[in-house]
Amino acid sequence: MVSQIQPPTQPEVIYPDRDGQPVANNTIQFGWFVEIKQNIEWLFADNPNVFVAGDLFWYPVEGRNTIVNAPDVMVVLGRPKGDRLCYQQWKEEGIAPQVVFEILSPSNTQTEMDKKLLFYDRYGVEEYYIYDPDRNNLRGWLRSENGLDVIPQMEDWVSPRLKIRFTPSPEGLQLYRPDGERFLTYTEISRNAEQERQRAEQERQRAEQERQRAELAEQARRDAIPRLLQMNLSIEQIAQALGLSVEEVRTLAQE
Repeated sequence: MVSQIQPPTQPEVIYPDRDGQPVANNTIQFGWFVEIKQNIEWLFADNPNVFVAGDLFWYPVEGRNTIVNAPDVMVVLGRPKGDRLCYQQWKEEGIAPQVVFEILSPSNTQTEMDKKLLFYDRYGVEEYYIYDPDRNNLRGWLRSENGLDVIPQMEDWVSPRLKIRFTPSPEGLQLYRPDGERFLTYTEISRNAEQERQRAEQERQRAEQERQRAELAEQARRDAIPRLLQMNLSIEQIAQALGLSVEEVRTLAQE
């Protein structure tokens, strides 16, 4: 009897979803992560096929778990929203993130950022933006037929994919939605939501007060009709005095 030798099984490739490093090195950097990610999520809230993530591991090549990067913010148009432990591109119809943002911290080195640029260029990113909040410096790259090329002028630059506008200023970078509304911080959004809640509550109270006034006025008219009839006023005279129609007075007088 001849036994068959089974081919060795390939070990399963593990794709880690964390590296033990903090999401951000300081509050300024983290604030920018949150602002950009959340505002882009709100911008595409009604589109189920736009996936936005922050500090999520992106594996572009199946079986190669050493080829990985974690953009500060990445936007993938054409992929459904939802939670992911990491972004494995071969499981996402081969679609690479089209837009990537990096927010610099003092610990970032030029070598590190050069490697990121090479990675994003090699694996298909269409738009790449780096903002250094400490130096208030914004740079951008846009894919051409030769790869990622530097965007020479970022002043009022509009993202071809996202349609958001970049407006650097001495006070810091401002980002604007396609409708012209400025990107807001979480604090500003919370404050606006609270103000809107208060306005809605005030409007509800005004409506309730108006309803109560109308009910009181209606009741006062009802109460006045018997007294006016006792004073021998005609239905027509009562109607004119109370601003009612003759039919309304007759109906109320019979109740």
